[in-house]
Amino acid sequence: MHITFRIKYFTVWGQRLRVTANIDKLGNLREEEAADMRPVSPENGIWELSVDIPRKDILLLQYRYFVEDENQSIRIYECDDRWLKLANRNCKKAVIYDSWRATSDQENTLFSSAFTNALLKPEKIWKDTFTALPLERDDEFLIRFQIHVARIERGQRVGLTGNAEALGGWDTEKGVLMTNEGHPQWRAEVRVSKADFPLYYKYFIYDEYNDTFLFFEAGEDRYFPSLKEHSNDTLIIRGDERFLFPMEPWKGAGITIPVFSLRRNEGYGVGEFTDIKMLVDWSRKVGMKMIQILPVNDTVATHTWTDSYPYAAISVYALHPIYANIEKMGRLKSETANNIVKERGLSLNKNSKLDYEGVMQLKSRYFKMLYDEQKEHFLHDKDFNDFFERNKYWLKPYAAFSYLRDLFNTPNFEKWGPYRNYSESIVEEITSENSEHYDDIAIHYFIQYHLHKQLFEAAEYARQNGVILKGDIPIGIYRNSVDAWVKPQLYNMDKQAGAPPDDFSEKGQNWGFPTYNWQEMARDNYKWWRNRLQKMAEYFDAFRIDHILGFFRIWEIPIESTEGVMGYFNPSLAYNSEELQQRGIMMDEERLCRPYIREHFLYERFGDLTDVAKQHYLDEYAPGHFQLKPEVNTQRKIAGVFSPEPSDSVHDRMTKERLKEGLMSLAAEVVFMENPYGTEKSYFPRSTLHYTRSFQELDNELKHHINELYMDYFYSRNEELWKQQANIKLPALKKATNMLICGEDLGMVPAVVPEVMDNLGILSLEIQRMPKDTRKEFNHPNDYPWLSVASTSTHDMPTIRGWWEEDPERSQVFFNHILGNDGNSPFFCEPWIVKQILEQHFYSPSMWVVIPLQDLTGADGNIRRKDAREERINVPSNPNHYWRYRLHLSLEEMMQHDEFNQMVYDLVKDSGRLSAY
Repeated sequence: MHITFRIKYFTVWGQRLRVTANIDKLGNLREEEAADMRPVSPENGIWELSVDIPRKDILLLQYRYFVEDENQSIRIYECDDRWLKLANRNCKKAVIYDSWRATSDQENTLFSSAFTNALLKPEKIWKDTFTALPLERDDEFLIRFQIHVARIERGQRVGLTGNAEALGGWDTEKGVLMTNEGHPQWRAEVRVSKADFPLYYKYFIYDEYNDTFLFFEAGEDRYFPSLKEHSNDTLIIRGDERFLFPMEPWKGAGITIPVFSLRRNEGYGVGEFTDIKMLVDWSRKVGMKMIQILPVNDTVATHTWTDSYPYAAISVYALHPIYANIEKMGRLKSETANNIVKERGLSLNKNSKLDYEGVMQLKSRYFKMLYDEQKEHFLHDKDFNDFFERNKYWLKPYAAFSYLRDLFNTPNFEKWGPYRNYSESIVEEITSENSEHYDDIAIHYFIQYHLHKQLFEAAEYARQNGVILKGDIPIGIYRNSVDAWVKPQLYNMDKQAGAPPDDFSEKGQNWGFPTYNWQEMARDNYKWWRNRLQKMAEYFDAFRIDHILGFFRIWEIPIESTEGVMGYFNPSLAYNSEELQQRGIMMDEERLCRPYIREHFLYERFGDLTDVAKQHYLDEYAPGHFQLKPEVNTQRKIAGVFSPEPSDSVHDRMTKERLKEGLMSLAAEVVFMENPYGTEKSYFPRSTLHYTRSFQELDNELKHHINELYMDYFYSRNEELWKQQANIKLPALKKATNMLICGEDLGMVPAVVPEVMDNLGILSLEIQRMPKDTRKEFNHPNDYPWLSVASTSTHDMPTIRGWWEEDPERSQVFFNHILGNDGNSPFFCEPWIVKQILEQHFYSPSMWVVIPLQDLTGADGNIRRKDAREERINVPSNPNHYWRYRLHLSLEEMMQHDEFNQMVYDLVKDSGRLSAY
């Protein structure tokens, strides 16, 4: 069959348009082997490619267009691949008139799996009734019209009418109703007389159940010119885009809550994957369409409560055993044992907070007993073996890692002796079915299989009920994880990711994760990321990228430092000595890059411990001039020297902490930091250097020059570099799946971030108390963009009530200027105030409003928690925070609170977030 691809796209000098498809002649979807198109009408932006393809290869054609520059380095993609069904066609030729599907078209988010698999999944597939339409006359063309439309209610269809008789002559009752067999693509084939050209036509929405025309698409009539150059043995395919709805953009509402925070009446002290189904039922009842959760991957590293931190997964694939519903896995043969386990579980369930260690001890014991009873059948079970074959690429290394972690009593693989360096042969040896310890391996298969079944079942239940499950992708990986063990070359293991200082953390944040080696990841087109996201897509139809700014640049901290203040952006453009000199700065490494420690400010750091610090930890190399002793000359060494011992008294601990804090501050007394990359010496300005004595005691002229350089580095110098980096990485991630992507873009946001995210159809996160415009104290939700998620709080912040009560001065300003209320604000955040804030968010232009469940209950004085401080999930300034927040209401109780549920439903409905229109 002779196929011609034709598309309109205006390139710039040096660019070319290419096409690849799932056939040999077009590169089998490998972009490096794609075919070049030729410009047939450059002034009109028309590109074309003709190719002869065996009919057997084109039953279902998958193809994509992309733009490439002359160096094959910059590629501009469409929003997703195209599909063309050509089965049962007797035509000798096909000509495809496509329209470019720009990723920057915000409506394309409606074609993500969040909408096509869940929210707007059609109740019925309207069958193709025109699979064999022979041409009756020589003056006819067979034309297939096709368009992507997702935003329609159940029972509705897309129709087509126009000036041709075959299109109904603008009479919708005689128009053509289309099939959605290629959901969300609609198509129809019609025989059109040559005399009817040029064609003018429009698409419309039709209510099939009530046999009623609803509305036309907005905008001008569509136009199709004469087809005189084609013979009537040619199938003409008109690929249209952008059905313009004559109403406001689609908007929806959802909630966010960690799975571990869910509570049910007969639970085991923690939320479980099966509880998600009850939460879906409640969400449907109140009109919510999204459930956003925190990461649910396995974080078991130490078998202590410190493993409660959900962003330190030991595997990006494995699910956390704590979320397993042990009763759904199976019952023990001993009823006595079952009763004992149940009694212990109910006891844990009474706790107001999560007892992580208690729950894990109970469930781990149960896993072991159940596996021992079921292993003979389980290991030969067909469903399990199918699961194993699909997942063994990560499951076997994970099981081996977990076994070695417990064998050596540490997740730090550097301490595993002969097993410290990963190899496939080591994994095969450890996971061999013939080994004496095979049960210690297979139990991890057992647990992961049941976790997969339970989460997948919950995800399918959500999809069937029109609710999206939204997952969470941490920006980093845990240093002592199976991922770092298996492929350490993908990470900068001698670096740490974090965040620069801000209003919430004056010393910045050090998350401890190694940073990504993006150059190494790019070698196989980000396979690690693609595999990770494709696995995630089994359960989720939307995901949040934690700290999406890390895909532009990451705040990187050398391994010898512990505080975020000691970092720099990677990648970023450092300053060499010549450029510094041009800016009026003569580089003196001893003065500007080494800790500046002088006698006259030691007392402010150590107080009555000054003499102790001088005697034991400082060397005086000149009168009044000091340097840190070798054993404490980095923050990492300082932290090690002053780590608390079990035998320490309270006084000893306090003394250690004071000395540690003082020495840490001295180690940070630098103005510049050396760039660890490259062969030429270059430097970064230290974040918040203005607060250092080292900067403050320079002469005014030098301070002026350094301040100018500081502003250049942090706010303008690197913008284009960061834009370029994001435009390389993020499209590769976006192409990996069809999930809806939301980016957490809070903090120090580069100016290029909104443009890149908009162009890729990635939703931003908008928080009222964290405006991205630094000139504002608060955001107003009325100003949010449509392509965004509006939320009242995040898991890293106090809830509305917690913030209100801890900062009365700011809440007074908010009460008057943002809420528009007169007089003094109440000390406590009364329910009517919470509701005012919620209403602002629900009525915002944002596509999504996603509210923490604690903030929703805060609007009902009858059911909200008494102490707002107990509702906080995380305190980022505390690196040892215990993640243990639980809802005080069970899911069964929430279903029964009719007055609260009606309030939430009314908020959703009245703000236009309930239906497709």
